[in-house]
Amino acid sequence: MKLKTIYLCSKCGAESPRWSGQCMQCNSWNTLVEDVINVGKKDKIIKHIAIKPNIHLSDIHFKEIRLKTGIGEIDRVLGGGFMEDSVALLVGDPGIGKSTLTIQICDQIAKAKSVLYFSGEESVQQIAGRAKRLNLKNPISIVNINSLEAILATIDAEKPGFVVVDSVQVMGSEEIASQAGSISQVRYVTEQLMQVAKSKKIPILLIGHVTKDGQLAGPQVLTHLVDTVLYLEGDNHHQFRLLRSTKNRFGAIDEVGVFNMEEKGLVEVKNPSALFLEGRAKDPIGSVIVPVLEGTRTFLVEVQALTNYTQFGYPKRTASGFDINRLNIIIAVLNRYAKIKLDSSDVFVNVVGGLKLSEPAADLAVAMAIVSSKLQKALPPDLAIMGEVGLSGEVRSVSQSKKRIKEAEKLGFEKILSFDKVKSVQNAISSFFS
Repeated sequence: MKLKTIYLCSKCGAESPRWSGQCMQCNSWNTLVEDVINVGKKDKIIKHIAIKPNIHLSDIHFKEIRLKTGIGEIDRVLGGGFMEDSVALLVGDPGIGKSTLTIQICDQIAKAKSVLYFSGEESVQQIAGRAKRLNLKNPISIVNINSLEAILATIDAEKPGFVVVDSVQVMGSEEIASQAGSISQVRYVTEQLMQVAKSKKIPILLIGHVTKDGQLAGPQVLTHLVDTVLYLEGDNHHQFRLLRSTKNRFGAIDEVGVFNMEEKGLVEVKNPSALFLEGRAKDPIGSVIVPVLEGTRTFLVEVQALTNYTQFGYPKRTASGFDINRLNIIIAVLNRYAKIKLDSSDVFVNVVGGLKLSEPAADLAVAMAIVSSKLQKALPPDLAIMGEVGLSGEVRSVSQSKKRIKEAEKLGFEKILSFDKVKSVQNAISSFFS
């Protein structure tokens, strides 16, 4: 065996003979990772024989068999539960609650199936202590191990109904010369576990790390290999956690599960809108309610804005839970078409609850919250606002507006400001601040 050191890009997988600060293929910075490959000649050349297909797709009988977790919010995101021969990847920031959610899933599945938990980072005592704090009592088999070969042998001997590998970045194989966590190791470990899941019809849940910018750590091929990618997101300083699916071969990718972090673990939220609006002040200045769509559900979220005379030569624009580039566009539209001068004002925007709004339906709500703060006038407490703001100051319609309006009316918001009522940002401002 002849080994050679190379450098692989964790973003695009491009190979380089030497390290450099920027990948020459995808132009990403600081993504080249050292790896070791075998460049020796193979002892024997294997000749492959052509296989004549004798099964037609129309003759295959497909039956969807899912393993339900017993936690409604998780099953919603998965599309009904784990498929029997699937591999799912759960990622999230450190301390966000991945291990807590995983052990809760194992506890629920252990009521009907045998669960095998492979931990490469935490000891058995640490996991047992977490289970005791959460008052989990169902039997879960836990093994502290880092060897892929030992994991495969244990699965073959125990024949579990559900497997957890925590985490895939710390598992290594003796077949690969590089260290655990390298691109080659992560790819090989995932491929072997995928084969086990498909051949033995065992759903496997992998726990993954994220980089400092919130992206999945490891090679991009890891995302392509697994069947489902779940992101657990939220703010460590807030109680809410959102579970999203960015890839799902067996369900929709626009569903979201809402959880509340409590002493007994992550508790699913049945009515997120009521919880997000809890504690809202009466007639607050710079506060607006916007109905946002997450999958098949509608949430009512509070958006806050604050404007203040800048103490510096260049005004600050800060956003929490909202795209800063989108905020700059809205401010420019208010300056140009609504005659709301913000050239000498700092603008701060916050989405209450630690949520992140990415859909354009929140544009008009953010604009009205900024104007409310600038003019020091509160909007009606029973008003909900939705609409996309164009670069010409026009207000555009949003998808599934009837569904959003229905959710707002259900929670007592009788006034709805949208594309049907106003055609421009200037008309919306004059309707309430004339």
